[in-house]
Amino acid sequence: MLKFSTKLTTFLISTLFFVSFLHSPITKAEDILIYIRDDVYEDYIKFVGDRDVHTIENFSGKNIRRDVVDMIIAQQALKIGNFHHKFIYAAGKLNFRNTKMLESGRLLISFDTYWLTDAKALNDSVYISAPVIRKGEYIAGIYTSPSNKAVLAIKELSDLRNFTAVSTPKWRTDWQTLQSLPLKDLIQEDEWLSQARMVNLGWIDFLLMAFNSTPDQSFSMEKIHLVPVKNIGIELKDSRHFVISAKHPLGKAALHAIDIGLNKLRNKNRIKQAFTQAGFFIDPDKIEILNLQ
Repeated sequence: MLKFSTKLTTFLISTLFFVSFLHSPITKAEDILIYIRDDVYEDYIKFVGDRDVHTIENFSGKNIRRDVVDMIIAQQALKIGNFHHKFIYAAGKLNFRNTKMLESGRLLISFDTYWLTDAKALNDSVYISAPVIRKGEYIAGIYTSPSNKAVLAIKELSDLRNFTAVSTPKWRTDWQTLQSLPLKDLIQEDEWLSQARMVNLGWIDFLLMAFNSTPDQSFSMEKIHLVPVKNIGIELKDSRHFVISAKHPLGKAALHAIDIGLNKLRNKNRIKQAFTQAGFFIDPDKIEILNLQ
């Protein structure tokens, strides 16, 4: 009877430990699990390669994009601020699940920055870092199918009356920006990949997207191929920030560290340089921004 009880006790302890392991935001003493959308993680791995992510200063090349720059800047800023935990990644078809995990404390930080408007909507559940992309710096391209010659011929704001766009109200700044434009129609689709597919197939005329680093600024993924209207942009009038869980045990430490790191990177012009090299920051003197007023 004693032998059976000992086995049962050992089994129960092991089970409780395993359940605790699954629900803990830190999987090992210095390992923190970060959830990343699979396509972003794939480009991140290709871009970083075998380099130490903390030493990267040149952000030009293939597979670089705004999301990948975010990931690298976050890690560099945290280390500069003396936050030395190691990050491990779980990639998947994530979109808005990360927000719920941040609110509950299951996820320490989103390595994809949030619009300030979206971050503030999370109330007391998160901390908001210093700006990574400042208000006025985010100029998006009008991306469409290469076969949509009508969209590619857009020259001025009034031209948009003939076209449909797609986004989601869950991205408040994107949605509000599109609502302010004179569109034929604005379609809601919450999944970004579905948005891109709809435009690629010609079901929707365009979406707003960060300019890509390819020579022609085109974006390609799987069977999706989108191109921007040349020399035309739309300003998204908000700043972007890293969002950190206030309920995670390392939340305050991570906020303190990342703000120190962002300040030091900013003072060295490293943030602006990174987004410029990645093709995201566009010289406003070389592009017609349709919604400046």
